[in-house]
Amino acid sequence: MNLVKLIPAPLHRAILPLAHSVRHRWRGLTKTPLAGCSVLITDFGGNLLLLRHSYGPDGWALPGGGIKKGEDPSVAAMREVQEELGLKLASVTPIGTIAEEMSGAPHTAHMFTALCDDHPQPDAREVIEARFFPPHSLPEPLSSKTRSRLEFWREQLRTQTGESGSVR
Repeated sequence: MNLVKLIPAPLHRAILPLAHSVRHRWRGLTKTPLAGCSVLITDFGGNLLLLRHSYGPDGWALPGGGIKKGEDPSVAAMREVQEELGLKLASVTPIGTIAEEMSGAPHTAHMFTALCDDHPQPDAREVIEARFFPPHSLPEPLSSKTRSRLEFWREQLRTQTGESGSVR
Protein backbone atom coordinates (compact mmCIF):
# COMPACT_ATOMS: atom_id res chain seq x y z
CA MET A 1 0.00 0.00 0.00
CA ASN A 2 1.25 3.47 -0.86
CA LEU A 3 1.56 5.39 2.42
CA VAL A 4 1.44 8.74 0.60
CA LYS A 5 -2.18 7.99 -0.37
CA LEU A 6 -3.07 7.97 3.34
CA ILE A 7 -2.30 11.71 3.50
CA PRO A 8 -5.31 13.76 2.35
CA ALA A 9 -4.65 15.36 -1.07
CA PRO A 10 -4.98 18.99 0.16
CA LEU A 11 -2.42 18.38 2.93
CA HIS A 12 -0.12 16.58 0.49
CA ARG A 13 -0.30 19.53 -1.93
CA ALA A 14 0.50 21.92 0.93
CA ILE A 15 3.58 19.90 1.97
CA LEU A 16 5.01 19.39 -1.54
CA PRO A 17 6.43 22.92 -2.04
CA LEU A 18 8.44 22.61 1.19
CA ALA A 19 9.64 19.10 0.32
CA HIS A 20 10.61 20.27 -3.17
CA SER A 21 12.59 23.20 -1.74
CA VAL A 22 14.45 20.97 0.73
CA ARG A 23 15.20 18.38 -1.99
CA HIS A 24 16.39 21.15 -4.34
CA ARG A 25 18.82 22.51 -1.73
CA TRP A 26 20.04 19.02 -0.74
CA ARG A 27 20.81 18.14 -4.36
CA GLY A 28 22.72 21.40 -4.76
CA LEU A 29 24.85 20.61 -1.71
CA THR A 30 25.56 16.94 -2.44
CA LYS A 31 26.00 17.29 -6.24
CA THR A 32 24.84 13.66 -6.56
CA PRO A 33 24.21 12.75 -10.21
CA LEU A 34 20.52 12.10 -10.88
CA ALA A 35 18.47 10.52 -13.65
CA GLY A 36 14.92 11.25 -14.69
CA CYS A 37 12.57 10.84 -17.61
CA SER A 38 10.18 12.94 -19.65
CA VAL A 39 7.50 11.65 -21.98
CA LEU A 40 6.19 13.56 -24.97
CA ILE A 41 2.69 12.09 -25.19
CA THR A 42 0.56 12.87 -28.22
CA ASP A 43 -2.99 11.89 -29.04
CA PHE A 44 -4.16 10.65 -32.44
CA GLY A 45 -4.67 14.28 -33.56
CA GLY A 46 -1.03 15.15 -32.85
CA ASN A 47 -1.87 17.22 -29.75
CA LEU A 48 0.75 17.25 -26.98
CA LEU A 49 0.00 16.46 -23.33
CA LEU A 50 1.29 19.02 -20.84
CA LEU A 51 0.72 19.32 -17.11
CA ARG A 52 1.06 21.73 -14.23
CA HIS A 53 2.59 20.63 -10.92
CA SER A 54 1.39 21.72 -7.49
CA TYR A 55 5.00 22.55 -6.56
CA GLY A 56 8.26 23.73 -8.10
CA PRO A 57 8.68 26.26 -10.90
CA ASP A 58 5.55 27.74 -12.44
CA GLY A 59 4.78 26.68 -15.93
CA TRP A 60 3.52 23.83 -18.02
CA ALA A 61 5.68 20.74 -18.12
CA LEU A 62 5.98 17.31 -19.67
CA PRO A 63 4.95 14.19 -17.77
CA GLY A 64 7.79 12.33 -16.14
CA GLY A 65 9.87 12.14 -13.01
CA GLY A 66 12.70 10.42 -11.25
CA ILE A 67 14.16 7.04 -12.07
CA LYS A 68 14.58 4.74 -9.08
CA LYS A 69 17.93 3.04 -8.47
CA GLY A 70 18.18 0.04 -10.81
CA GLU A 71 14.93 0.93 -12.62
CA ASP A 72 14.85 0.80 -16.40
CA PRO A 73 14.20 4.34 -17.75
CA SER A 74 11.30 3.18 -19.96
CA VAL A 75 9.65 1.44 -16.99
CA ALA A 76 10.12 4.62 -14.94
CA ALA A 77 8.51 6.70 -17.70
CA MET A 78 5.42 4.49 -17.83
CA ARG A 79 5.24 4.33 -14.01
CA GLU A 80 5.42 8.11 -13.63
CA VAL A 81 2.67 8.66 -16.22
CA GLN A 82 0.46 6.07 -14.48
CA GLU A 83 1.05 7.54 -11.00
CA GLU A 84 0.60 11.20 -11.91
CA LEU A 85 -2.00 11.03 -14.68
CA GLY A 86 -3.72 7.66 -14.39
CA LEU A 87 -2.71 6.80 -17.96
CA LYS A 88 -1.52 3.28 -18.72
CA LEU A 89 0.78 3.53 -21.72
CA ALA A 90 1.18 0.43 -23.87
CA SER A 91 4.76 1.44 -24.66
CA VAL A 92 7.18 4.32 -24.86
CA THR A 93 9.73 4.98 -27.60
CA PRO A 94 13.15 6.31 -26.57
CA ILE A 95 14.35 9.39 -28.46
CA GLY A 96 17.59 10.09 -26.60
CA THR A 97 19.06 11.60 -23.47
CA ILE A 98 19.90 15.13 -22.41
CA ALA A 99 22.81 15.89 -20.07
CA GLU A 100 21.83 18.87 -17.96
CA GLU A 101 21.99 20.34 -14.50
CA MET A 102 19.09 20.15 -12.10
CA SER A 103 19.13 21.67 -8.63
CA GLY A 104 22.87 22.29 -9.02
CA ALA A 105 23.66 18.61 -9.67
CA PRO A 106 24.36 16.67 -12.87
CA HIS A 107 21.16 15.25 -14.35
CA THR A 108 20.46 12.86 -17.22
CA ALA A 109 17.01 13.22 -18.75
CA HIS A 110 15.86 10.13 -20.63
CA MET A 111 13.42 11.27 -23.32
CA PHE A 112 10.53 9.20 -24.67
CA THR A 113 7.53 9.58 -26.93
CA ALA A 114 4.20 7.78 -26.57
CA LEU A 115 0.77 7.76 -28.16
CA CYS A 116 -2.32 7.84 -25.96
CA ASP A 117 -6.01 8.25 -26.70
CA ASP A 118 -7.19 8.38 -23.05
CA HIS A 119 -7.92 11.52 -21.07
CA PRO A 120 -5.48 12.26 -18.24
CA GLN A 121 -6.77 12.10 -14.68
CA PRO A 122 -4.35 14.23 -12.62
CA ASP A 123 -3.61 12.77 -9.20
CA ALA A 124 -4.57 16.13 -7.54
CA ARG A 125 -1.43 15.80 -5.45
CA GLU A 126 1.64 16.33 -7.63
CA VAL A 127 -0.32 17.27 -10.74
CA ILE A 128 -3.15 19.78 -10.60
CA GLU A 129 -3.94 20.08 -14.31
CA ALA A 130 -3.19 18.13 -17.49
CA ARG A 131 -4.46 18.72 -21.02
CA PHE A 132 -3.65 18.08 -24.65
CA PHE A 133 -2.65 21.13 -26.71
CA PRO A 134 -2.09 21.62 -30.45
CA PRO A 135 1.70 21.79 -30.98
CA HIS A 136 1.37 25.16 -32.73
CA SER A 137 -0.53 26.66 -29.77
CA LEU A 138 1.15 25.57 -26.53
CA PRO A 139 0.18 27.33 -23.29
CA GLU A 140 2.35 29.84 -21.50
CA PRO A 141 4.34 29.86 -19.44
CA LEU A 142 6.31 26.78 -20.41
CA SER A 143 9.06 25.83 -17.97
CA SER A 144 12.62 26.28 -19.22
CA LYS A 145 13.22 22.51 -19.02
CA THR A 146 10.08 21.93 -21.08
CA ARG A 147 11.26 24.38 -23.73
CA SER A 148 14.66 22.70 -24.04
CA ARG A 149 13.09 19.22 -24.14
CA LEU A 150 10.60 20.27 -26.81
CA GLU A 151 13.47 21.65 -28.89
CA PHE A 152 15.36 18.37 -28.43
CA TRP A 153 12.27 16.47 -29.63
CA ARG A 154 11.85 18.74 -32.63
CA GLU A 155 15.53 18.31 -33.51
CA GLN A 156 15.14 14.53 -33.31
CA LEU A 157 12.13 14.76 -35.65
CA ARG A 158 14.11 16.92 -38.10
CA THR A 159 16.97 14.43 -38.03
CA GLN A 160 14.62 11.49 -38.64
CA THR A 161 12.77 13.16 -41.50
CA GLY A 162 15.84 14.85 -42.99
CA GLU A 163 14.16 18.25 -42.88
CA SER A 164 16.12 21.42 -42.35
CA GLY A 165 13.13 23.63 -41.56
CA SER A 166 11.16 23.82 -38.35
CA VAL A 167 8.82 21.08 -37.24
CA ARG A 168 5.51 22.05 -35.72
